[in-house]
Amino acid sequence: MGIGIDEWRLVRYDKIVKSFGLKHPGALRRYGGDQMKFTKMHGISNDYVYVNCLEAAVPDPVRTARIVSDRRCGIGSDGLILICPSEVADFKMEIYNADGSQAEMCGNGIRCVGKYVYDRHLTDRTTITVETLAGVKTLELDVQNGVVERVTVDMGEPVLQPSRIPVLAEGDRFVDMPVEVAGKEYHITCVSMGNPHAVVFLPEIDTLDLEKIGPAFENHALFPKRINTEFIRVIDAHTLQMRVWERGAGETWACGTGATASLVAAVLNGLTGRQAELRLRGGNLNIRWDEATNHVFMTGPAAFVFDGEIEL
Repeated sequence: MGIGIDEWRLVRYDKIVKSFGLKHPGALRRYGGDQMKFTKMHGISNDYVYVNCLEAAVPDPVRTARIVSDRRCGIGSDGLILICPSEVADFKMEIYNADGSQAEMCGNGIRCVGKYVYDRHLTDRTTITVETLAGVKTLELDVQNGVVERVTVDMGEPVLQPSRIPVLAEGDRFVDMPVEVAGKEYHITCVSMGNPHAVVFLPEIDTLDLEKIGPAFENHALFPKRINTEFIRVIDAHTLQMRVWERGAGETWACGTGATASLVAAVLNGLTGRQAELRLRGGNLNIRWDEATNHVFMTGPAAFVFDGEIEL
């Protein structure tokens, strides 16, 4: 008979604790019905609740994500991120949106994971790997005075083929295609950076009612796994302004994968060069699409907000 996910986490924790040379590797606590320790962090205001699952397992992350994300009755966040052991990388990141759905990748979240594991002395390396549902990502940590100030993430190659994003469309790419959403036609470019994105270029985005049009994009029949949507104003060939409606979370103040997808979409539409500053509501990210490797690199800050405990 196979083991359940909680038992699997206990086994994996035993292995990683032994590798650290610690005593009592079987003493892992399980959260649930008691106090759960957490750390709130943000990457340019894209905020998540982080739990160190090297110390304690979270038996029901879907329910936990909904509880902690509630901005009135919980901690308040865009979701829950678990920092776990990995068999293929230095660490593993599990991402749960505010509605409990699981996400493949989070650019701002993975920068915070890099800061967490270094500043909390889980690693002393400035180049680390993190396993995600979108593959293993490599992080370069910019350490100043003993703490991580900025993180550069190799986000990998953009996926442009509609069937792999996924988008229900024929062809090799979905670039500048007219799509009717909520009774209005928009020109959309779709990119996956491990999770699906629809990028829309508009002359003005400050007055957009994302609470109205965001769900219409997210749940459009064209996108079988729903979609994250970026609304972009081109300031110049090296600068983009961005707002984002995230699948399962609503409008957030930043989205790292969305910023990388937006730069790729801008290049495909001939609007920018291969490197640009993305100006989001929560702050700025530097994005570079390397021509030689076809990889997209994201650089930005990560910050602690506070530590605490919550009763589940």
